[in-house]
Amino acid sequence: MELYPAIDVLDRKVVRLLHGDFGASTTYGHSVGDQLAAWRQAGARWVHVIDLDGARTGSPDTGLWRKVVGRGVSVQLGGGIRGVGDVEAALARGVTRVIMGTSAVWSPGVLAKAIARSSPDRVVAAVDVRDGRAGGAGWLDDGRDLVSVVEGVREVGVKTLLVTAISRDGAMTGPDLDLLDRVRGLAPDAEILAAGGIASMGDLRLLASVGVDGAVIGRALYEGGIQLGEALDEFGG
Repeated sequence: MELYPAIDVLDRKVVRLLHGDFGASTTYGHSVGDQLAAWRQAGARWVHVIDLDGARTGSPDTGLWRKVVGRGVSVQLGGGIRGVGDVEAALARGVTRVIMGTSAVWSPGVLAKAIARSSPDRVVAAVDVRDGRAGGAGWLDDGRDLVSVVEGVREVGVKTLLVTAISRDGAMTGPDLDLLDRVRGLAPDAEILAAGGIASMGDLRLLASVGVDGAVIGRALYEGGIQLGEALDEFGG
C-alpha cells in the first residue's frame, strides 16, 4: 500500500481542514518547502499536495507548483485543476500526477481529454463524499450521486480514484470502510486511494487488509498519531 503524506495549503500556509470546512482550519508551522523536505527525509516517495485556495476559486496557484516539484519526491497535486490546459501545464511543470474533483463530478469528458493527452497513470479522479453524494467546487456544491460519478469517470478511462469521506476528514475518527467497499464494488479493477479519518497505524493496517491501494495521511502525521518513517517501514510505500 502506497502512502501519501499530505500538504494542504491555504493562504500560503500548511493547514488541515476539519470536514472540508474552510472556516475550520488548523495551521501548522512549517513552510510548504520545509514540510515537503521533512516528508522526503522520512523516506516518502510521494507527497499529496492540495491547493485549497485553488479548490475554492477554480484558479490554481502555479507558484505553489514551483515550490513542490523538482525536490526528489513524486507529487500528486490537486486544487483548481479543472481544464485540460491546467492538466497539461501542471504536468509540464513536473507534477507527477494531477487530481481532478470538480471535473470528475460535473464534466468527466474533461478527464477523458486529459487522459488522452497524457496517460491514465497521470490523472486521478477525486471522489469526495458526503451523505452519499460526491462533491466538487471545493466541496461547496451539492454534488452528484456517488454511483453516477464513479460510473462516469470509469467510463472515460480513469484508472485511479481518490476516495475521501468528508465527514471524517481531519477528524481522526477512522476510515470509512463502508464507503470504500461501496466504491470498490462499483469499480472492482480501479486503483483506490483512501483519505479521511486515518488516525493510527491500526487504521493503516485495516486499510491494507481490505485491499486499498494507497492511503493519504494528513492530521495524524502533523499531530503525532502516525510517525511517517515507521509507517513507511511497515508498508513499504
